[in-house]
Amino acid sequence: MVQACLVCSRVHQGSLAARAAAADMDKQDQPSPSAKKHVRLQERRGSNVSLVLDMSSLGNVEPIQAVCTPRDITLKFLRTSSHVLRKQELQQHAQSLAQLQEEFSKIPPNFVSPEELEIPGRAFKDRYKTILPNPESRVCLRRAGSQEEDSYINANYITGYQGRPREYIATQGPLLNTVTDFWQMVWQEEAPVIVMITELQERKEKCVHYWPEKEGTYGPFTVHVQGVSESVEYVARDLCIQLKKESRKVKHILFPSWPDQQTPESAKPLLHLVSRVEEALQTAASPGPIVVHC
Repeated sequence: MVQACLVCSRVHQGSLAARAAAADMDKQDQPSPSAKKHVRLQERRGSNVSLVLDMSSLGNVEPIQAVCTPRDITLKFLRTSSHVLRKQELQQHAQSLAQLQEEFSKIPPNFVSPEELEIPGRAFKDRYKTILPNPESRVCLRRAGSQEEDSYINANYITGYQGRPREYIATQGPLLNTVTDFWQMVWQEEAPVIVMITELQERKEKCVHYWPEKEGTYGPFTVHVQGVSESVEYVARDLCIQLKKESRKVKHILFPSWPDQQTPESAKPLLHLVSRVEEALQTAASPGPIVVHC
């Protein structure tokens, strides 16, 4: 009887040991919680096999094309479109104002949003809130060690005839706090001629008197008036701009006959102005763009 109990005890102990061993094996076979998490993550992301790419097949894939925004399309149109008229065509167009207006209406507007010019202090240098320079072609003042706001001026480079780049600079009539910036731009760009097509006052201030009667200092620049010639249509001044020991000649032409937000009644004074500017360019020593402001 005792022997039977000993046998049963050994059998029971053996079965317990076997169960414990089997449980250990099952525990080793089951993944840990972190392993289960990794497996589930792989299932969500896809198998490892799906991450293998066959690079040999990429040669037949078309490259990704950049998506053009409406702004990009407008800028491309403005840069590349032109309509050169022969003399006879120009005469025909001049007889039909409706045809000219129709062609003009096809030109897309090119207004700049203030969000496109996130420059600190910019608003204090703009005469009008809605007339802003285009970021793609605006003039930046180069000043050693200056901040971004010090490089800002409300001015744009304008392409000339037959696509000649930077042949003109269109800018606003200087404010009292931007006169030095204006002369900095004239000096930096080596402008030979300044064309002013506005009155100083027309119902309100259009431009400050940024040139001297005889001599004046604007920041580091000294401006001398060396001669004045007047006609019925414009006033021309011979200026000398001096920076330290260097000096340059600049022709200043004031054309006050262009009414505010209108066009002159006759084209003849404007043609005389163009001839005067061309004459000044023939004797100019500086190769830079013509500065035009209103």
